[in-house]
Amino acid sequence: MSAVHAPARTRTETGVVALAVLRIATGLLFLWAFVDKAFGLGYATQPKNAWFSGGSPTKGFLSRVNVGPFESVFHDIAGAWWADLLFMAGLFAIGVALVLGIGLRIAAASGAVMMLLMWAAEWPPAQHTATGEATMSTNPIIDYHVVYALVLIALAATASGVTWGLARWWNELPIVKANPWLR
Repeated sequence: MSAVHAPARTRTETGVVALAVLRIATGLLFLWAFVDKAFGLGYATQPKNAWFSGGSPTKGFLSRVNVGPFESVFHDIAGAWWADLLFMAGLFAIGVALVLGIGLRIAAASGAVMMLLMWAAEWPPAQHTATGEATMSTNPIIDYHVVYALVLIALAATASGVTWGLARWWNELPIVKANPWLR
């Protein structure tokens, strides 16, 4: 009995569209985090803690880090103006780049670094916090931060910005042609 296979072109087109949807959805995830932290929409960030109301998007998360070898480092930078600015600029720029399909190499590199730092702050290898409580870590190595980083890398490596994005236009800009790392 032979299986009926879709033509390779159809499978390729489906894959390209799936990558475009993944790229846009991931971009919207980053943009949502930016908007909620900036304006305090009441989801992860309450209005009184919004960045544009004088709150700190890093203070709450980093000051509560209670596990891992970098606990004191994260406490030291919690609420620092430069940490807030870098975090918020990163969320916004990565989100915009993904939604528009431009600058995916930079978005992947900076997003992967951001995810690595957030992974280190949660320190999934630990089974217990500094106070002895269970961390509730479900996997000591691969968590959602690692998966997001891998998604970002895959999106940049597959030129996913061409479909439903501005990558063709972006890649023709003289500055991008002269500096391929801007793709």
